[in-house]
Amino acid sequence: MATLSLHQLEKSFPLGKGRHRVIKGIDLTLNDNEFVSIVGSSGCGKSTLLSIAAGLEEFDAGDVRVDGRSITGPGIDRGVVFQSYTLLPWLTARQNIEFALKAAGTPGRQCRDIAQQHLELVKLGQSGDSWPGELSGGMKQRVAIARALSYRPKILLMDEPFGALDAMTRHQMQQLLIEIWEKHRLTVMFVTHDIEEAVWLSDRIVVMGQGVIDDAFDVRLARPRHEEMNRDPEFINLQHLVLDRIRHPAVSV
Repeated sequence: MATLSLHQLEKSFPLGKGRHRVIKGIDLTLNDNEFVSIVGSSGCGKSTLLSIAAGLEEFDAGDVRVDGRSITGPGIDRGVVFQSYTLLPWLTARQNIEFALKAAGTPGRQCRDIAQQHLELVKLGQSGDSWPGELSGGMKQRVAIARALSYRPKILLMDEPFGALDAMTRHQMQQLLIEIWEKHRLTVMFVTHDIEEAVWLSDRIVVMGQGVIDDAFDVRLARPRHEEMNRDPEFINLQHLVLDRIRHPAVSV
């Protein structure tokens, strides 16, 4: 089992003489092997919520639990992928993955083999000796995903991971992510501004208002998802429902 649970979460930042609440009593649970996308307008708190779940940001009140245990910081039970590739430019693709494995406590003699396995998982088996500067944006993000998966986290947290990619590369990366998720059955929290992407990838779409959970939509489309599915009336209708909820929030705080 790999569940992520946020309970009565509160987060604020200093603003002038007071504080600005960016997360307002959020309750949210991601079930084992569930793919959940978080959508909402800019500044609503999506990325902050993911950073808290990753253990990268402190919060004022509430509780964050992985498999029932409260977290106090980052851990190898959670892998994180951001929009920026965050690769170390002085290390090759393989060495970037090995670096993460060593930091997670993997014995050094195993790191190279595991790194190579995960490069092959993201279809970069021949690029292990390439430097980040020699890789395209999509290839860099594949390395970042391989690195995040290399120490076998239970939960994958992704913050706009394909936002900087061109449309064709973005679609290829979405397809790759679906293949990896179906193979490894991870619990995924995926932050995106792209409603079509959210519908195509997810089991459930959570819509955030300003610091709150405004609504949630189950995605009942069949898996595996296929190329033509975005023309399906059910797909298109769900896109419209999600977009309409973002534009017209039900919850005001």
